[in-house]
Amino acid sequence: MSEQTPSSQHASSQQTAKPKWIWINILFFGLSFLAAIVLVPWYGFEHGYHVSSWAWGIGLWLFSSTSISMGYHRLWSHRAYEANPVLRAILAFGGCLALQNSALHWSSDHRIHHKHVDHDTKDPYSASRGFWHSHIGWLLKREGEAVRYDEQYDRCPDLKRDPIVMFQHKYYWLLSVSANILVPLVLGLMTGLVWEMMIIAGVLRLVWSHHLTFFINSLAHMWGTRPYTEENSARDNLVLAVLTGGEGYHNYHHKFQYDYRNGIRWWHFDPSKWWIKALSWVGVTRNLKAVSNEKIEKAKAETLLLKAQQKTAHLPNAEEIMQKLHEEYEQFIAKLTDAYAARKQWLEAKKNDMVENMVESYEHSKLMENYKQLKHSFEQQKINWLILAKQYA
Repeated sequence: MSEQTPSSQHASSQQTAKPKWIWINILFFGLSFLAAIVLVPWYGFEHGYHVSSWAWGIGLWLFSSTSISMGYHRLWSHRAYEANPVLRAILAFGGCLALQNSALHWSSDHRIHHKHVDHDTKDPYSASRGFWHSHIGWLLKREGEAVRYDEQYDRCPDLKRDPIVMFQHKYYWLLSVSANILVPLVLGLMTGLVWEMMIIAGVLRLVWSHHLTFFINSLAHMWGTRPYTEENSARDNLVLAVLTGGEGYHNYHHKFQYDYRNGIRWWHFDPSKWWIKALSWVGVTRNLKAVSNEKIEKAKAETLLLKAQQKTAHLPNAEEIMQKLHEEYEQFIAKLTDAYAARKQWLEAKKNDMVENMVESYEHSKLMENYKQLKHSFEQQKINWLILAKQYA
């Protein structure tokens, strides 16, 4: 880490600091990528590979990438859930194996990214500066690095209180270099395939993992859909979700960053979500934060209305169209609010239900019936709204 800059000189340093090439990163990313595209195929043609090497390589990739998704991203960057010390230690070790800097450093970068998303200078990997910068360029050359990181760490007091995070941060490079050399080496000695394991479970796994993570900073801000918000460039992309363990639902994530889910439906491919939820059943994770369906529906409706407004603005009857859309939208929101209020009332009664007589049972059934009627009315209005809005959006 660079030397700290006195607070009195922060402003002038930011104004005069020139872009700084980070040669250790340039050499590391350049040589590892070169080894992956040259050494891996050469060794395969000359000696061939064993299934065990690929199995361990894939296993270590899944473990390290899940540690970034579950640990660095959802646990430490966004505090979307809580985890016991054993899981936190496992995720911290997986983060070392991923070789993407410490949890404190990574989370600091990511929190600033969310706070200033798409800002040319304040967002460290802003997609507004192009694919190369957001993908890897920001790791090779930076402006005002010392000032930025001093400020970022100060904005993470919660992480500074986590002894596991701070232990990993203090000894990060020792742990990471050791893990990325010793783990493949030990596996190679166990299987009698030292060089093969170092190439597949070491070099190739690391390069593959790095660039898939980098795609979330670059491609996930350029390729996909924006159903929840158009306030920033983040996009939902199923292909990236599959490749990154669920991180590709990026438009939703930027709208509702504190949700432990990225893919909100149970069938959305999001292994990190499934792990977090499953571990909550045995008490390893707790206090899982999830956005209500009501807020999600409202966000989607607002975005759809905005898209329709933008696409019809040039039409001669734009005012008439928008009046009709607004009327349908307001009816949709009203029925949505009524349905979810009735659902909340019914669920609270169900939760506290200690039926002792027929009167309470009858009142409970009335609440349930009222909710069902309002839900049906809302679903019909939702269909009407979507049919109309999608004509113009």
